Amino acid sequence: MSTQHKNLTQTPLLKILLLWMGCNLNHGKGSSVPQFCNSPTVIVMVGLPARGKTYISKKLTRYLNWIGVPTKVFNVGQYRREAVKTYKNFEFFKPDNEEAMRIRKACASAALKDVAAYFTKEYGQVAVFDATNTTRERRAVISSFAKERGYKVFFVESICDDPEIITENIKQVKFGSPDYIDRDIEEAMTDFVQRIECYKASYTSIDDEKDRKLSYIKIFDVGSRYLVNRVQDHIQSRIVYYLMNIHVTPRSIYLSRHGESELNLLGRIGGDSGLSPRGLKYADALAVFIRGQQIKDLKVWTSHMKRTIQTAEALGVQYEQWKALNEIDAGVCEELTYEEIQENFPEEFAMRDQEKYRYRYPKGESYEDLVHRLEPVIMELERQENVLVICHQAIMRCLIAYFLDKPADELPYLRCPLHTVLKLTPVAYGCKVESFFLNIEAVNTHREKPTNVTISRKSDEALQTVPKHN
Repeated sequence: MSTQHKNLTQTPLLKILLLWMGCNLNHGKGSSVPQFCNSPTVIVMVGLPARGKTYISKKLTRYLNWIGVPTKVFNVGQYRREAVKTYKNFEFFKPDNEEAMRIRKACASAALKDVAAYFTKEYGQVAVFDATNTTRERRAVISSFAKERGYKVFFVESICDDPEIITENIKQVKFGSPDYIDRDIEEAMTDFVQRIECYKASYTSIDDEKDRKLSYIKIFDVGSRYLVNRVQDHIQSRIVYYLMNIHVTPRSIYLSRHGESELNLLGRIGGDSGLSPRGLKYADALAVFIRGQQIKDLKVWTSHMKRTIQTAEALGVQYEQWKALNEIDAGVCEELTYEEIQENFPEEFAMRDQEKYRYRYPKGESYEDLVHRLEPVIMELERQENVLVICHQAIMRCLIAYFLDKPADELPYLRCPLHTVLKLTPVAYGCKVESFFLNIEAVNTHREKPTNVTISRKSDEALQTVPKHN
C-alpha cells in the first residue's frame, strides 16, 4: 500500500467506513490498494456423480486462493469416509438405506458446522461445500443455514448427458477416489455406475422457474453451454468468469525459463540481456525436446524480453509475445547483484526477506502484483489446450503456484532452475508434474531465505544464501 493510502486509512471516520464495507486494512509493506471483501460466501456444488463437480470445486478453490481470496473445500464425502472408515459398495447410497441416510445427514451437518467455524475463527471468505446435493430439500437446508448467519450462497450445478464425458469422469474418479484404492478396475467401475443410479432416483436439477431467486450457474457438458442467474457481487462475478473459461480436455502445459542469460552469469537481477553461449545451446536443446514430444497444435508464448524471444526463435515455429509474462520489475534494484542491493539498500533487502510475497521493490513490483498481472494469462491457459510458456523465474513461480496450489508464503521460494522443462498435466484430483533437465549446465539463480532477516543483521548474514556467480 502506498504512503498515501496508509495515511487515508488511518483517518478515524474513513477507517470506520472501510471496515463497515468489509475492507481488509491489515497489509504488509508492498500491498496495493485495500482489498474489499464481500460477505462470506458458500459455494454449493450440485449434480450427479461423475459430472466433474470435484474437478470444478478443486480448480475453483485453487484459483480463489491464488488471487488472494481465502477459500476452503468442505467435501462431505471425506466426512463420510471418516465416519464409516471402510467403503463396501453402492448399497450405502440407496435411498431406502435408513442407517446410511442418518450417517450422511450427520456428515453434512458436521461439514456445515465446520463452514461456520471457518468463517468465524479462521476468517475465511469462501467455503466450497462439495456434496452430491441432488434434491431441492437439501439445497433449501443449506440456504437456510447460510441466511441465518448472513452468508451468501452461490450454487454451481454441473449437468452432463454426454456418455463419453461421463465415462471419462468415472475413470478419473475411479483412479483418484479413496473409495476405490486397491479395488479391481472392473469391479470399481461397476460399483460406481450403480452408485450413480442410486442418486438418480432422487435427483432434481435447479429449476429455472421455481429457483429463480437463487444465485447459480449451470454448466452443461463440462463447458459447452452455461446458464447464469442472479450474480450478487464481485466474488460471484469472478467465480462465473473463471468457470466459463475452464475445460477438461486432456492437455499439457509446458513451462520453461529462458536459456541462461549474460546477466544471469554476473548474478544481476532483471534487465533485458541476451542469452549466454550455454543459453543458446539450451534453446537448441529445447527445440529438440519439444519436437520429440510430438505435441498436437502446440502454442508457444514468450515475454517481451530478449532472452525469452531468443529461446523461442530456435523452435522455428510461430510464437506469441505477452507483456504480462515479463519478469518482475525490480525497480531501483534492476541489474544489481544481491551484494550491491545489500550495500546500497540494506533495509529494503531485509524487508524483502521478511515478507517476500508482498514486498514491492521501490518503483517496482511485488510477487502479489505479479499474480494480479498474470490473471489474464491463467484465464487464457485454462481456455487453451497444449501450450509452451517460455518465461522468467518469478513468473514461473507464480504459474507453478497456481497449478500446484502452493500458498503465498511458499510461492517466492519455489525452485525453477534454468535449462529445465516442467510438464504439467491437469487431472481430476490435481496436477501431474514431470521435470526434464535438458543436460545443458547453467548458473544457479535460486536464493533461499536466510535465517536472519532483521534489518540490523550483518552483510555476511544477509548474503549467506546468495548463489555463486562470476
